[in-house]
Amino acid sequence: MGTTQRHIGLTNAQAKESRERYGENTLTPPPQPSLWSLFLEKFRDPLIRILLIALAFSVFIAIYEIIQTGNFGLLLEPTGILIAVILATAIGFAVEVKANKRFKELNQINDEIPVKVYRNGKILLVPRREIVVGDVVIIESGDEVPADGEILETHFLSVDESSLTGEPVTYKSAEAKADTDATYPTNMVYRGTAVTEGTAVVRITAVGDATEAGNVYFASQIDNNIDTPLTRQLSRLGKMISLFSYFAAALIVLGRTILFAREGGDWLSMECVEYYLSTIMIAITLVVVSVPEGLPMSITLSLALSMHRMLKNNNLVRRLHACETMGASTVICTDKTGTLTRNRMTVAAVDIFDPAHTEIILKNIAINSTANLRFDDNGKPQPLGNPTEGALLMWLYENGHDYTDLRENATVENVIPFSTERKYMATVVVEPTTGRRRLLVKGAPTVLMSMSLTIAGGKDAETVTELLLEHQRHAMRTIAFAFADIDAADCVINHHQLSNANLTLIGVVAISDPVRDDVPDAIRRCADAGINVKIVTGDANATAVEVGRKVGIITDDDDIDDVTIDGPTFAALSEDEATDKVARLRVISRARPSDKLRLVKLLQKRGEVVAVTGDGTNDAPALNAAQVGLSMGDGTSVAKEASDITIIDNSFSSIVQAVKWGRSLYLNIQRFLIFQLVVNVIACLIVAFGAFSGTDSPLTVTQMLWVNLIMDTFAALALSSLPPSDKVLNAKPRRQTDFIITKRMWWFIGSWGILMTFFLFALMQYFHHPATEGLAHFDFGVFFGKMFTFPNQVAFSPREYSIFFSVFVFCQFWNLFNARSFGGGVRLFSRNADCRTFWIVLSVIFVGQILIVDFGGQMFNVVPLSFNDWLQIIVGTSVVAIIPQAVIRIRDIISANRSSNKSTN
Repeated sequence: MGTTQRHIGLTNAQAKESRERYGENTLTPPPQPSLWSLFLEKFRDPLIRILLIALAFSVFIAIYEIIQTGNFGLLLEPTGILIAVILATAIGFAVEVKANKRFKELNQINDEIPVKVYRNGKILLVPRREIVVGDVVIIESGDEVPADGEILETHFLSVDESSLTGEPVTYKSAEAKADTDATYPTNMVYRGTAVTEGTAVVRITAVGDATEAGNVYFASQIDNNIDTPLTRQLSRLGKMISLFSYFAAALIVLGRTILFAREGGDWLSMECVEYYLSTIMIAITLVVVSVPEGLPMSITLSLALSMHRMLKNNNLVRRLHACETMGASTVICTDKTGTLTRNRMTVAAVDIFDPAHTEIILKNIAINSTANLRFDDNGKPQPLGNPTEGALLMWLYENGHDYTDLRENATVENVIPFSTERKYMATVVVEPTTGRRRLLVKGAPTVLMSMSLTIAGGKDAETVTELLLEHQRHAMRTIAFAFADIDAADCVINHHQLSNANLTLIGVVAISDPVRDDVPDAIRRCADAGINVKIVTGDANATAVEVGRKVGIITDDDDIDDVTIDGPTFAALSEDEATDKVARLRVISRARPSDKLRLVKLLQKRGEVVAVTGDGTNDAPALNAAQVGLSMGDGTSVAKEASDITIIDNSFSSIVQAVKWGRSLYLNIQRFLIFQLVVNVIACLIVAFGAFSGTDSPLTVTQMLWVNLIMDTFAALALSSLPPSDKVLNAKPRRQTDFIITKRMWWFIGSWGILMTFFLFALMQYFHHPATEGLAHFDFGVFFGKMFTFPNQVAFSPREYSIFFSVFVFCQFWNLFNARSFGGGVRLFSRNADCRTFWIVLSVIFVGQILIVDFGGQMFNVVPLSFNDWLQIIVGTSVVAIIPQAVIRIRDIISANRSSNKSTN
């Protein structure tokens, strides 16, 4: 550039002093918690804490029973609960550690890249981290700007600032000029942005954390302590379960105290001591039974499975709870470039005023350009250099013209490079056959029209202006082409300026960043799902609005002034004005990082669950502040570090898939809750019956281990692995105030819990009678008299224990089908294929129960049953699924008939 003699740069001593004063050119990494503290964090889950309390009680019960009976098999119960705690915490811990390793400090990878810098009057190569404030560096096409700096000299410099502003091309100069279209000053360059064309000499003004990228990175690390909807729901559920179990235990103690007094028990006798010790043990047992130890496992499994499967849908999940939270989102704040659009400039329209000038326009595009095309291994071209000029070369290629042939067959005599001041570029070529000198000019249409004497094709200025306005209304960038056949006297090129050009305007090209094909449908699906989508971009308002129209975010009925705003205007609004405005906003243009962050916080203040998409450093604060941050696969490392999910293919459709997975995951958790709490209601009622009737508990501690741990864990795996359904996108997002257990769920849990409890006892009593007696000889009076006689201790025989235990388990076996059907899931009588894991789990429960009863012996207090016993148990308990499934089937048929009749009428 001819500048080596005029720039001395810093001396080594000055560089050292600057480094000590301003620091190194590295971004300070966020503080990382130790693995131990990360593991302990998992125990903050309220349900895990309840499990720990239950574990302590279970150990106490086991020790007491072992002292009484000498059966060390009773240690299986606390061991099982301990395993449940370890697995529920370890799975989540392992998954998050693995994900964090993928994302950890991605922005530090390039700190060793060499940078050309003046030191001691010489040009040296030093690592980027060693650049200091005051250094004079040289940046060229293809370089990444190492730190913030002021431009001293420039030659045709354009910079891709999309990582900060979303704007792919910004033209720079050495002079500070007011440019309303520029988000940042035109004489400054910023760390992390990429030089697309030209060269420049830059004096560094800020390094490391003090750079614009550093400020944004710091803001992205601020802990906003945003609770996810699932976290709040689980906390509320944990408190409810704790209160219920303690209340029920207190009722047990109070009720048995009253019974003891009514029977005239001696309060000072050893019998009273033993009675109250037994009462306390029953109360503690009820607390243990009330705790759904399978729930944390179900949630963790659901999250982990969803995290794994979402990767197949191009969603790389970093934080487990982000899977579910995405399903609860009510607002998605998305950037434009690369997410809604392809981030690839494309020629949308070509207007050649006179076909006779077609060849001149082709040469103008090919010769009057600094861009090139490169071809990948598959032979597909990719533009190199300025995206706009690259789009023009791509148009040539797609229309069968080789730009390299056009260049090689022309002799270039003079060049005027593009600059933001001139707004045009020009090349003088010598025709190889005639020796005629021809001036080719390409640039802003308004500038070229002011320099043209004539317009080809008989068009006038008014017609061309209307054509340009039409393209601009569709958010297209327009470029005009002109030429002049000249000699030395006609045209003067002095200091890169044209004089007396006498141009002829011959055509206009419109270039746009096209919307991704899948985006309009994805936006529609979001609207059907009750999710509002807002565009937040650094682009100009006209461009953002037009993209909003194309994707369906803005309609013809909208008041543009009401649903759009630019960043500076938004920043000037008071807190109350902005809070009111954000509900109606669809587009924020010319937005800076602080604008996007403010929007997210205001939406959260209004009770919204906010998801934010972004690929640039400028998006990091908002990505971190939102309940779910969605970075793009080709985004900056800073954006990925701040996000919860990375959309690998940059597609908005993948975001819709994330919503579907999140909602399906929440539904699977609800399904497990239905199943789990029905089991717990039955278990609690059994314990209560035993407490007030004076009987032994029909289920032993080891039997409860199978029911409360192994079966629940398997059920968690079965229900958490159910595949997602598109049906979940037809409903509105749940409100944050909605409890995870709905009224419909409460009704099902309570009614079926009570009905199945009585069904258990009634069916067992029926099994006690010989088969020849039949139902006609079934005596409910005898049955209930036996079950509720007090204080005589009535013990079941081993066969009765085995039958009751098996009936209990198979009731829950069939109840799994009811839980699966909740929320529009697969019906028992449906032909639809279901997930293989569900059937494997059912098989394990089925076979496992038979093996436990036939071979469990003394440990489970069971004896083998006959084939006829098993047949009666399995067929008899199947009504648990058949009755509700038949009701659902009948209801579906009636509903379908009504819909058919309405459509016919």
